[in-house]
Amino acid sequence: MAIVHRYDFVLLFDVKDGNPNGDPDAGNLPRIDAETGHGLVTDVSLKRKVRNFVGLVKGETPPYEIYVKEKAILNQTHERAYVATDNGELLKGEEKKRKGGGDAVTAARNWMCANFYDVRTFGAVMSTGVNCGQVRGPVQLTFARSVAPIVSLEHSITRMAVATEAEAEKQDGDNRTMGRKHTVPYGLYVAHGFVSSFLAKQTGFSDDDLELLLKALEQMFEHDRSAARGEMATRGLYVFKHESELGNAHAHSLFERIQVQPVDPSKPARDFADFRVTVNDADLPTGVTLQRRVG
Repeated sequence: MAIVHRYDFVLLFDVKDGNPNGDPDAGNLPRIDAETGHGLVTDVSLKRKVRNFVGLVKGETPPYEIYVKEKAILNQTHERAYVATDNGELLKGEEKKRKGGGDAVTAARNWMCANFYDVRTFGAVMSTGVNCGQVRGPVQLTFARSVAPIVSLEHSITRMAVATEAEAEKQDGDNRTMGRKHTVPYGLYVAHGFVSSFLAKQTGFSDDDLELLLKALEQMFEHDRSAARGEMATRGLYVFKHESELGNAHAHSLFERIQVQPVDPSKPARDFADFRVTVNDADLPTGVTLQRRVG
């Protein structure tokens, strides 16, 4: 059964001597707000880590397959939906490309929601090529923004090898390749998330799916290590549960109960201990409970 409560949550994570989310249009520099200097991590980057975690722990098997994954060919997945719902004959004609409704499209969309975790969680546009419709997911994430301005450092690195014999001849056997690497010395980021029970009914997002999502947010950085990202960790996950499906309080008023401040604003932060996290769980609005998953 789909969830019957609304949820809002606050996610805190940090990075030390790494690049949490490089911008390919800016030479892979860490993303930054040019006006304030605060660091940014896109919602797409966070969702990618959730997808990778679910694929890792669930073995890419239904109902936990991952739709958007490396080297995926999406229209081939759409074709699977038509075959599985006994509408494979439509793949031979132009009906598969028709935009709009139809029993075949509805059946394919429902099959995708039932079998692919990220479709029923985050939604997907599946109306290109082989038409499986569109799904608006119950879970939405914001960009993550650093609590304090970040500093982007650039480092020269050397590889003691070259790729081709021609490169070696040009260097008279020195065989060195120079490169660049960008890091943030330290950054503590905050992202907000929202879970709608009304949209969950449309995709079948269940309590078990919610628990898996929260577990992924807790542990996803532990299984996403790379030399480029340095040390990253979830430092806080605070989940507000509403008794009402519509919600018992505005999300922004709940988020304001989680305050993160530098211990000494005059000194650059280099560790999580340089910040103070204050959680105001007194006098919560009627019908709202707070669960501290991390922190």
